[in-house]
Amino acid sequence: MLESAINRILPPNIMKSALRYDTTGRMLTVSGDTYSLSRGRLFVIGGGKASGLMAETLETIIPPENISAGVVNSKSQDYKTSKIKIVPAGHPIPDQRGIGGVKEMMALKERYRINENDLILCLISGGGSALMPYPVDEIDLASKQKITELLLSSGAEIAEINTVRKHLSQTKGGRLGRFFSPATVVSLLLSDVTSNNLSVIASGPTFPDPSTFPDAYSVLKKYNLLEAAPDRVTGYLREGCQGNAEETPKTLANCHNYIIGDNRLALEAMVRKAEEAGFTPFIVTAEQKGEPTAVAWSRANELLSAKYAAYSAILIGGETTPKLPANAGKGGRNQHYAVASMLAMQQYPGKWVMASMGTDGSDFLVDVAGAMVDSHSLDRVRARGMDIKDYLDRYDSNTLLAKIGRSLIITGDTGTNVGDVIIYLLK
Repeated sequence: MLESAINRILPPNIMKSALRYDTTGRMLTVSGDTYSLSRGRLFVIGGGKASGLMAETLETIIPPENISAGVVNSKSQDYKTSKIKIVPAGHPIPDQRGIGGVKEMMALKERYRINENDLILCLISGGGSALMPYPVDEIDLASKQKITELLLSSGAEIAEINTVRKHLSQTKGGRLGRFFSPATVVSLLLSDVTSNNLSVIASGPTFPDPSTFPDAYSVLKKYNLLEAAPDRVTGYLREGCQGNAEETPKTLANCHNYIIGDNRLALEAMVRKAEEAGFTPFIVTAEQKGEPTAVAWSRANELLSAKYAAYSAILIGGETTPKLPANAGKGGRNQHYAVASMLAMQQYPGKWVMASMGTDGSDFLVDVAGAMVDSHSLDRVRARGMDIKDYLDRYDSNTLLAKIGRSLIITGDTGTNVGDVIIYLLK
């Protein structure tokens, strides 16, 4: 079922149904909308965990000779492209390679004298915020890295984190789309955020930004980060609040954004596979969020109260946001959710198995996608004399799961990303 979720939202399976290119008339059709390239050229930019495979797939849809040039940032460059350059960059912490890739994208405008007749095809997916860094001149890379680390461990939701990111960047929050004006910018997006909010996916590089400098400053204040944040960050945000730094664009007439894949598609594929296996599936939500432990207990309570008694496969999508302690161990939100579920589900009157997995194949740790546990997992923990609560308190889920065995989900880099999927199978 998990494999069916990943397969459904792989770029080759999504892009070929969402995108068509007529080589004779040089017409690009995206989700029913048509763009003419009869008088202009096509360029490709973008970034995200799926952007490398998206670029590779794009060159099977649009002949490379019809692409003038392209640069995309991805976690890996293990993709075969002839016209689009794949730049490997850092995630979840941005690095200099990412900045270099963004500079190469932006350099295309002057190098090719891109104008109003040209079209920029932007390939965006989850992870793009970290993989496409280009901080404003007032913020150095070290400050950008530090504030990213603080935000990711603070418990802030992704929309809040990206509000800050957008106001420290030369490209996020619609600035990249505005930069390529007057050319037409068409963005293809794989969404990893709840409600498919276009201003949040990869920090909305080609979408108007509804947030403001005061909003960004308020996020730091809300999560008690004003003192811990680098002085350059807080200083720049204060300047913005006072009107001394340029605000993000609120309209973008030259940009057109299309979500071609999301969490719901993955869940629907799991429904079909569950039915084939003889289960009765039910999608609770594609927009789960909150602190992993609290959400795991909430879902377990629903199952214990027989809320979904008519179903045997409970499916959930979304993305939780952990708040890490100072002495945090090794793990990720999906692994933590699975460990919390061992305790939360221990009173369930029957056999069960559950899995929580990042569709990108990386649950904070690059080599672990998530975890799978069942009604016997807690017995294995206790048989080894381990204090499960201690591991939960220290956010050291990976260490515990590795010790009990038969739990960690390893997929490798999947080449896609639509957030997390969770499944409970019940008997």
